[in-house]
Amino acid sequence: MDLHLHTPASSDYQEPHVTYLDILRTAEARGLEIIAFSDHNTVVGLRRLRDEIAELELLERKDRLLPEERERLSEYRRLLDKILLLPAFEFTATFGFHILGIFPPDTPLRDLEHLLLSLNVPRDQVDKGSVTVGASSDVLTAYKLINEAGGLAIAAHANSTNGVAMRGFGFGGQTKIAFTQDMNLAALEVTDLDQKGRRTTAAFFSGSKPEYPRRMHCVMGSDAHRLNRDPNNPKNYGVGDRPTDVLIEEVSFEALRELFRGSDFARTRPHSAVGAAPTEFDIVQQAREEGASIVLAFHESATQRGGKLYQVLADVCAMANTNGGTLYVGVTGDPKQPPIGVPEPELAVRELRSAIARMLTPQMECTVDVQTSRSRKVVRVLVPRGDDLPYAVEESKIYVREEAETSLAVRDEIVQLVLRGQGAAPRPPVEAAAEPAPARLSLPEPVNPPPPPPDSRRGRNLPRPPLEPPAPVSAAAAGDPLVINPPRTGVEIVATDERDGVRYHTMRDLRNSSMVKGVTRASARKLWHYAISVKEAGELDPDQVAWLGDIGLWRKSQKSGATRFDLVQRRGQEIRVFYGVTEDGLHSAWRRLIESEEQGTLGQPATPGMAHDPVTDLPMPGLALAAPAAPEGAVVAQTLEALQPETEVEYALVESALAEHAAEAAAEAEPEAPKRRSRAGTGPRKTTKTAAAKKTATKKTATKKAAAATTPRRRRPAGAGDDATE
Repeated sequence: MDLHLHTPASSDYQEPHVTYLDILRTAEARGLEIIAFSDHNTVVGLRRLRDEIAELELLERKDRLLPEERERLSEYRRLLDKILLLPAFEFTATFGFHILGIFPPDTPLRDLEHLLLSLNVPRDQVDKGSVTVGASSDVLTAYKLINEAGGLAIAAHANSTNGVAMRGFGFGGQTKIAFTQDMNLAALEVTDLDQKGRRTTAAFFSGSKPEYPRRMHCVMGSDAHRLNRDPNNPKNYGVGDRPTDVLIEEVSFEALRELFRGSDFARTRPHSAVGAAPTEFDIVQQAREEGASIVLAFHESATQRGGKLYQVLADVCAMANTNGGTLYVGVTGDPKQPPIGVPEPELAVRELRSAIARMLTPQMECTVDVQTSRSRKVVRVLVPRGDDLPYAVEESKIYVREEAETSLAVRDEIVQLVLRGQGAAPRPPVEAAAEPAPARLSLPEPVNPPPPPPDSRRGRNLPRPPLEPPAPVSAAAAGDPLVINPPRTGVEIVATDERDGVRYHTMRDLRNSSMVKGVTRASARKLWHYAISVKEAGELDPDQVAWLGDIGLWRKSQKSGATRFDLVQRRGQEIRVFYGVTEDGLHSAWRRLIESEEQGTLGQPATPGMAHDPVTDLPMPGLALAAPAAPEGAVVAQTLEALQPETEVEYALVESALAEHAAEAAAEAEPEAPKRRSRAGTGPRKTTKTAAAKKTATKKTATKKAAAATTPRRRRPAGAGDDATE
């Protein structure tokens, strides 16, 4: 299928001479069975096609068809019997984000035009097919209205230009979470579905990220603005050049909607290249290459002998209590090893279904089926996220999933599950995850920041972090752009209490900030046991840490194909340790720390020519400052672009801080002029501002702008001057 096809009704269509019959014939030639005409902010393309067919049918009823017209009508009927053509549009939301709305084939086009008007598309633009339509509705409103109208809301080219998950766009992490996790969103259209590995968009939205718990269906679309691919630009696709294969019972909109609402992500896969020999998409091998995670588990077998069946049931219970997931039986987690296979897969499926129904309480509907990987039969179990928490095996054993490990829940975790099941305590809010590409540290939105003290110096508008680390991050710290938040996976020991010779630790799960108290070395599970053992042994030596500013890499290990890091953060005399951090938990400065280690630049001393992060003040060994230095205005512009402030308030704060730093640096570098004592009776003397003074004046102006941006404007009394206002 290809749900993203433009027609000459889009104002930017590149071949205006193309007919709608040409598009249908090309779709047939490319083997497409489902297509959608998704013109920019209009449905006039499909209306023209329907009007043309209606006119031909009218002439047919009056027996006035010419031979060419009769052939054209016959061709339309043949193609539309073979290809499901869905009404659609590509809506341009606020900030230019593109959203596809796909609808049932019998949807009246007038209803869709009314929907576009409800989305604030101007009445005079509804028939023009223009990409830009002015101040339209926001993304979440578009999702909601499309869904309520019976359609499928799909984020168009989500990881690319004008996409809601595009890289490098400076909107907040919470906004990106909302734009990609909203329940009215059916799927993401991505450009890299045919690629493999942990860095792909589909892997990023696989449900393994703490901030993105909802796994998203991903599809590809050609976004074709022409019939055939542009020979001068291979990425300028034609009809069906980037299609998606979907496994559905029948070719219908209802079957497509059922697929997107389900949890079987193996039914959507990239189509083999046009003209290439068809290849089978191995969903099992793709999962093994992603590796075991909080939503993926692998078992060699599920036999009762050796407790293998119980281990599978424990994983099912843990995933139901956590975030859902997928289990594969008959393979290991090592993608380099050939699949083991299940000797009698149909029997294994029946036994697993029976065991889940008999031993899991309360009952849950899990999908158990058979997949093929390298000619071997593998059993797959799809576990939805439970809505009747907590789930238990044999009525009393409650399991939870922590990264790629399953463990019995302790008291505090059981309490949290019960509260979640009752809806009394929603999961703590989390912050933005790193993008699939290396992310920059973004500025949190300040909430009415107080005016800076007049006697403070460097960093006046950007306060330094407190010496005591917040636990958890306080509201003040959340508004401090200099605070580097902890990684988002792993554990931290936040407190230790010794009673009767036994040490009791309070553990923090960095994925959701939940606390578990009273954990001892004897009662701790795998990662917790490791962290407590290292803590009690006192193995941390700051001299053995590879530092990058005030954060560092202590240890790095490989387990089950996944890399884990022990990371540290220095705050004054205290050092926080984060144990067992995975790649999913790295963000901004932490990601740059690991990249520096991989590039061999970690631990290099800072040099005068070495670049520093303008917010965290971390040295960046991989980057050197250009010489000679750029003009002050260029430096400010580059820094603002790197920080990507989200609001006018942030912009003014950063700009004023940078201007202040530059002015102070210039004042320190410039020799102080000798002081002159004025003599009485000589009258006023003309003075000339030095460069430093001019910069200081610029700094004060920027600071005033920042303060004005954070306070409401007041009407000035009549006759009041500037001094009175100040």
